[in-house]
Amino acid sequence: MPAGVAVVRGDLLDPDTARHAFKGFEAVFMLNPTGPTENHEGLMGVWGAQLSGVKRFVYLTIHHLEQAPAIPHFASKLPIEAAVKASGMEWTLIRPNNFFQNEEWFRPVILGYGVYPQPLGPRGLSRVDVRDIAEAAAIAVTQPGHNGRVYELVGPDILTGEGTADAWSRALGRPVRYAGDDLDQWENTFRPWLPALLLYDFRLMYRWFIDHGLAATPGEVRTLTDLLGHPPRSFEAYVKETAARWLAEEKENPAGA
Repeated sequence: MPAGVAVVRGDLLDPDTARHAFKGFEAVFMLNPTGPTENHEGLMGVWGAQLSGVKRFVYLTIHHLEQAPAIPHFASKLPIEAAVKASGMEWTLIRPNNFFQNEEWFRPVILGYGVYPQPLGPRGLSRVDVRDIAEAAAIAVTQPGHNGRVYELVGPDILTGEGTADAWSRALGRPVRYAGDDLDQWENTFRPWLPALLLYDFRLMYRWFIDHGLAATPGEVRTLTDLLGHPPRSFEAYVKETAARWLAEEKENPAGA
């Protein structure tokens, strides 16, 4: 644990946590886990911070979530966003796209079977590196000038399912094919690994991605570049870096790859 960092265990479904966990803090960054109680936990966090005198509140939500209010884990964040804006605290919303680092979940399939399994569809997403998310959050929490701002956290490229598989093929130097947009097949494949509610929630999300995509505007990329002080990291750079690490670890420990 880094010096000056402390871990406090709490439960935002417990009113005692909401009443006491935020006392003595000037600023809060809130990220809630996806699940059926996310909305309640988020609202408890907002009002707990407000009642404790927190001055600055930064909330991580989802890129363009208002366009897909029927997806449960998108919709659960809309009332939290409204509560943040109505709280009286200085507030900033950071709204990331799909994370580059989600690829770690698919590493065994990509390396072991040469298949990219995430059904991103043909329209494309402006996926983002979590290091850019962390940097944006730190800036918004620690620096002035971000009150009332909404930052869409996106990458510089629009990535389709096929394009993502091609990027992995180039970086790994081996064929990686896209598994396609069959959501029945995706659901059957991931049923052993996800709770039923999340499985269906994510299926609805991927249906939206396939039909509509989740692409950034050039203005959103420019705004993020200005916030970070550098262009957002590219998927090609992330894949090249990650593939080199995966291949080195595969070489060192073939059984664990």
